[in-house]
Amino acid sequence: MARICAITGKRPVVGGRIIHKGVSKKAGGIGLQLVKNNKRKFRPNLQRVRVKLPSGQVKRMWVAAKAIKAGKVNKA
Repeated sequence: MARICAITGKRPVVGGRIIHKGVSKKAGGIGLQLVKNNKRKFRPNLQRVRVKLPSGQVKRMWVAAKAIKAGKVNKA
């Protein structure tokens, strides 16, 4: 299953989980040092819903939760 929203086109994006160590300068330390930058994926919150298309037919699609909340989908 491709993790892509059928309505908005949202797809996974690559980012990083940044890990710091140390004490901030404000708290009396020498500042935060970067220790590690782990690659990770941010995946959209996809739900499988039955959608009523403009032609009248009903079809199951993977749709992002944000699109459902925004009312971009006519549920069947």
